[in-house]
Amino acid sequence: MRNYFYCAQGIIYKELLRFLKEKSRFFSALVRPLLWLFIFSAGFTSALGLAIIPPYESYITYETYIVPGLVGMILLFNGMQSSLTMIIDKEMGSMKILLTSYINRNFLLFCKMFATAIVSTIQAITFLIVAYFYGVELSITGILLTIPVILFTSIILNAFALFISSVIKQLENFAAIMNFVIFPMFFLSSALYPLWKIKDSSLFLYNVCSFNPFTYIVESIRFTLYLKYDLSTFYIIFFYFIVALSLAFMGYKSKKVLKKS
Repeated sequence: MRNYFYCAQGIIYKELLRFLKEKSRFFSALVRPLLWLFIFSAGFTSALGLAIIPPYESYITYETYIVPGLVGMILLFNGMQSSLTMIIDKEMGSMKILLTSYINRNFLLFCKMFATAIVSTIQAITFLIVAYFYGVELSITGILLTIPVILFTSIILNAFALFISSVIKQLENFAAIMNFVIFPMFFLSSALYPLWKIKDSSLFLYNVCSFNPFTYIVESIRFTLYLKYDLSTFYIIFFYFIVALSLAFMGYKSKKVLKKS
């Protein structure tokens, strides 16, 4: 048991150390959502009228609406970036040694996801603090209550990213595959516009968005930020949590790892 504790501590410490050393990674993770918040939202505000929808109790600005989606953007991009480091680590880094050790492989993978989730949570909370001082309607209580939700949902995205990294055989293919995953996942969700607006435009796209796990991740963050609770959303989130972990664990079965190594 002590070996497992030291192993988890080492993986988390390494991920945090890498995060602290690569300061550009921290700022680049904030640039994308801040551009949407400061610049793009200014143009969309006049184009998109928002009705009163849960969890909001009154009319809101477009900046207020997209903040949970931009938090999801940080988690999504950070998870995919972490899967890139996993591809390198499993070929020539420390994870190659750990994956062939006696320590349970699923435990190692979960530690990797959890470590990445901690880094993503730090970046997401920093963004929410910037948004708060920018004037977006947020509360300190809501931000604090969102921390465990961000941590939990980040693990889901990290698990999906790890599964994708397990099927990528060449590093050169990573960018192309990520483009086919990140952008559809982000834009076909409720991150930038409510689902009822998508339904008015296209019923097919609405159905696609309704099956997108990223939609429910964004909505769980949105409801928690405004001190609301949607039980059905959290049931769906938990279901995707089980599915994502199962895919990640299956993707890194011992035979596969040994064959690639």
